[in-house]
Amino acid sequence: MSSNKKLKKPVASFIFLTNLIFLPLFCLVGAIKLLGFPIWVFDLVLCISAWSSTFAFAILFKKIYPGQSFIHFVKNKFQTKLKLSVVLSVSMLQAFIFLLILLLVWNISEVDSIFTKSSWGMLFYYFFKTLLSGPLGEELGWRGFAQTELQKRYSPLKASVIIGFWWGMWHLPIWFTTGFIGIDLIKYVLFFMISIISTSIIMAAFYNLNQNLLIPIFIHLFFNFYIGLINGNLLDLIMYNAIFYVVAAVLIIIINPKNVLYGKKTSNMMDAKQYNN
Repeated sequence: MSSNKKLKKPVASFIFLTNLIFLPLFCLVGAIKLLGFPIWVFDLVLCISAWSSTFAFAILFKKIYPGQSFIHFVKNKFQTKLKLSVVLSVSMLQAFIFLLILLLVWNISEVDSIFTKSSWGMLFYYFFKTLLSGPLGEELGWRGFAQTELQKRYSPLKASVIIGFWWGMWHLPIWFTTGFIGIDLIKYVLFFMISIISTSIIMAAFYNLNQNLLIPIFIHLFFNFYIGLINGNLLDLIMYNAIFYVVAAVLIIIINPKNVLYGKKTSNMMDAKQYNN
């Protein structure tokens, strides 16, 4: 009977276990780099470490949803038909931000060195590496579970800010690999957290508009992919990202399309009902 008891604090348990799994994997990534292993080994272990939230959720699943199927839960997250309007809105928003940052960097860079990828092969490799790590590895846990779970108690807006904060803090070990120290490190962390929380709000809005996990996966993918394409000062890039994504998040909060961020209690629970029925 005890094995069927539900966790009292499932989101807190998920966040704790996610960090507990991630830390040794991240240390392994660092060791592999220091020992000079081939780049494909480094990329593989880096991708695996990004799946720590999925591993944590899978381990806790039976304690969170006793008697339910993990596979069925995952399938339900992709059941809803994608809405063209939502996909286009997300694509245009992020492409617009990318172009704005590109124009800013273009003014202070050599035209032939503005992109980090110099061939189609490198571009495709980078795209699929980006997809397989953060977007596919993180979104089932952070958005598919944690965001939805918190929306049972809070508005999607408040839930997204909470999740955005802890999602950002999960990246803490990575901050100290950037090479920044002192005031530059403080600036980096500040801009990073603003970007992450703003993106979390944007994800919550569009995910609630079209309850298919592919939506936050797409947003996460192009958030990482676009910024990695531009060859510029990292601190400047993360600052530009923070500025434009927070502006986008504020506009979405003001517009509050179909009351998906706050206003109607029923809209907060729609995604939760998807797997409770």
